[in-house]
Amino acid sequence: MAVNVLVSFSPEPDVDLLYGFPVFGLCAMAGVLAADVIARPGPGGLRAADVTPRLARDYVPRSLAVVLAVQAVVLSALLVVATVMASSDAGGRAGRALSVTCPAGTHLLSPWPGSYYAWPALGGLALGTVACVLLVRRVTAHSGDDDQRRINARAAVGAWGVLVSAPLFAVSTTMGLVVLTVPCRGTMADMTLPGLVVAAVASAVSAGHCLSVVLMPQAYIKARP
Repeated sequence: MAVNVLVSFSPEPDVDLLYGFPVFGLCAMAGVLAADVIARPGPGGLRAADVTPRLARDYVPRSLAVVLAVQAVVLSALLVVATVMASSDAGGRAGRALSVTCPAGTHLLSPWPGSYYAWPALGGLALGTVACVLLVRRVTAHSGDDDQRRINARAAVGAWGVLVSAPLFAVSTTMGLVVLTVPCRGTMADMTLPGLVVAAVASAVSAGHCLSVVLMPQAYIKARP
């Protein structure tokens, strides 16, 4: 959060916010990496290891990962559709408005998450996904306490979830508001609107949950005897 306050990635607040989501997630992952490095046992002493191989899927919260993977696909699909449908706004800037032709005339509705907004969101999603996969692999492979590995892996997934769910909420909400303001809304728009509402609500809940996971990952680890 401090990095996003000190560094401006775009002079426009809405675009800067789209950069802020991946920055937050990547900084949270960097914190998990630092915790994993610091918590590693030092040299010397007698250590024992299990012969059972450790797999990343054994430490990743599966239900949360599946929900976030679905949201990542939905986010990518919405951005692709929005980019294809986008037009230039009144200032001639490409990918920032939706042009709708009605019997009364043509309307330019903005902001619309076209290519101008899609690249920060998709770039952050791709970079965050790669960083999360590498971090979970590292946490799984390195020595340490088993519960601590689970905590670090869950925190990494939670950080990835923030940079998936938060942009999805922004994109689906923006598209929904534009659809609501279309003066000659047809059947297709009326059928699309409930899906956008579901995506917005689900992503808002997921973003809040993932933020809690980042802040308190140990609270979601069941105590073991």
